[in-house]
Amino acid sequence: MRILLTVAVLVAGAGNARADEGMWTFDNFPSAKVKERYGFSPDKAWLDHVQKSAVRLAGGCSASFVSATGLVMTNHHCAHRCIEELSSAKKNFIADGFYARSPAEELTCPTMEVNQLLEITDVTERIQNATAGKSGADFAKAERKAMSEIEKACASSKKVRCDVVTLYAGGKYDLYRYRRFQDVRLVFAPEFDIAFFGGDPDNFEFPRYDLDVSFVRVYDDGKPLKLDDWLRWSPAGAKADELVFVAGNPGGTDRLFTVSQLDFVRDVSQPWSLIYYSELRGVLEEFATKGPEQQRTSQSLIFGVENSLKAWKGREATLVQPGFMEGRRTAEAAFRAKLAADPKLQDTPGAFDAITKGEAAYRGFYVRAILLEGTPSASRVVPAPFGFRGDLFANARILVRLAAEASKPNGERLREFTDARLPAIEARLASTAPIHSDLEVELLTFSLTKLRESLGADDALVKKVLGQRSPRQVATAAVRGTKLGDPKVRLALKAGGTAALAASTDPMIGLATLVDPDARAIRAKYEQEVDAVVVRESAKLARARFALVGTGTYPDATFSPRLSFGTIKGWTEPDGLGGTRTVPAFTYFSGAFERATGVFPFELPKSWLAARSRLDLQTPFDQASDNDIIGGNSGSPLLNQKAEVVGLIFDGNIPSLGGDYYFDDATNRAVSVHSSALLQALDRIYGAKRVLEEIAPAGAPGSSSVGAH
Repeated sequence: MRILLTVAVLVAGAGNARADEGMWTFDNFPSAKVKERYGFSPDKAWLDHVQKSAVRLAGGCSASFVSATGLVMTNHHCAHRCIEELSSAKKNFIADGFYARSPAEELTCPTMEVNQLLEITDVTERIQNATAGKSGADFAKAERKAMSEIEKACASSKKVRCDVVTLYAGGKYDLYRYRRFQDVRLVFAPEFDIAFFGGDPDNFEFPRYDLDVSFVRVYDDGKPLKLDDWLRWSPAGAKADELVFVAGNPGGTDRLFTVSQLDFVRDVSQPWSLIYYSELRGVLEEFATKGPEQQRTSQSLIFGVENSLKAWKGREATLVQPGFMEGRRTAEAAFRAKLAADPKLQDTPGAFDAITKGEAAYRGFYVRAILLEGTPSASRVVPAPFGFRGDLFANARILVRLAAEASKPNGERLREFTDARLPAIEARLASTAPIHSDLEVELLTFSLTKLRESLGADDALVKKVLGQRSPRQVATAAVRGTKLGDPKVRLALKAGGTAALAASTDPMIGLATLVDPDARAIRAKYEQEVDAVVVRESAKLARARFALVGTGTYPDATFSPRLSFGTIKGWTEPDGLGGTRTVPAFTYFSGAFERATGVFPFELPKSWLAARSRLDLQTPFDQASDNDIIGGNSGSPLLNQKAEVVGLIFDGNIPSLGGDYYFDDATNRAVSVHSSALLQALDRIYGAKRVLEEIAPAGAPGSSSVGAH
């Protein structure tokens, strides 16, 4: 019954979401609802302060400013790529950790970008006027052109990033104007063994004992950024049942999906993705056994693949849960009946049928589309094709497409190559991050093998790509022969444009050029036959919801800044023996030492073992709260009513994986590092005085406030 009620609320668009549900935009936060439930109403000054203090990492995570001099707190796994890029066989910062004892020791992250939201502007009318009366290719072209024009007019310099964000499944469009920072430097990171203590077995589980934190610093014109808005620290943290907020960038939810869209995920994209990621994990794990360097260079990818795999399994568990789809069908039928009964909305039910038709068409070419083009993502510079994995091919595709798109009017380009998006493209091409050729060979070999397996050996594109060679032969020749690992080569090809690309004999450029016509064709087919239909028809349904119940609901997550509220709270779950067990809201330092086995993934770093006698073992370590979060919220600050840091979000529990489709306040939990655990570790384990002096109130390190809760 809980699922049936929840789904009815989401599909029908009822104005009163249950419990503490919702990832709310900052300009539509339900302060009155929070006041009614908790006696505290975040006012505009509070919301503006939190909005400017909480930031986004463009690579797919959240973070926050925690000092007046540009210090940023995020998760270790969000900074993992930077840490890995700065590491080498001789200096392994992933294994050993990193601490800059002086400003001169802070190291530049080659590919990290920080975005600070400054302003939200409603541009719905402009987009809808541009697309009115259009369908298919005309709709897609008009929408793309309108978005690009709005973003270009907004992005006054490379220091400004502007994104038109689609909300309520197309019912509303907002322009988000960010301040962009691309000079980001690593300040502190603990060892991987404590940042990811428990490894994949503990991922999306609780109790947890992870110090999943990193600190980086934003520089502006070569100097530490000066700030008026940043988050202060709460050494004591929050108590059980205390009101807390999560300010972050949830990546994406599908709570407004129609039944046919959910059917597509359950029947098509989910099974394919589970198999793909399972096989890729096996390839990477085998590669990691070949030596310490292979293990080091593949660790980040393995973590990401395991995380994706577990997330897909969590979604599957939701979609096959008894009663879930039946509840959605019941709720959708009720919504259709409401629409049919309203004379002003009687033409809207046809939107469901149009979406169903679009999804049915997509079933026929989904596999080709994801292999050749990948899936759109707000956190990626360009879509990543599943049939051509690796940084080298991605760079080749960027160069090939950039040369072709640059000569087009801004509004007619692919979205990722519009003027407003070019700074991210340029930063990637100029990156000095190392590219590991052995790993690239394995990735491209695996993906080309999947290309042939999925499309068949007789497919025209497969024949064109492989010819008489095996996937490994093609991958090896392309990776070993390319020069695209060198940023100077990439920038020279970029500067040379179409002529340089045409004259290039680089085998990776040749591969990207060979595939591009087919990839563009399948992308156009998706945009015109599926995406344009879904966006247009979903917008009709959204406007109908607005007409029936107003705009007092939250939109699906879109990897844009959101604020959720909840309380520090454990939960009750089945114990596997026919009964139930209560999961408490807090874990403590003592539990980490009790859980440690001395063998990965339950191996504590030497620094922790050496510091044990200096630690207050009753200090809260990690905590659970019933805030509504999803992937992308990693690195979000957990805040109290004073907008003070009481924790650092790094995960959810297993039930929270169903948050893609609905929120259950009884079991969905956000998992965070406790603020006092962060202070005590920085002080008594790492001696990170520079960081402590910036974030902690006077007298907090080592004081009684950094101890038992």
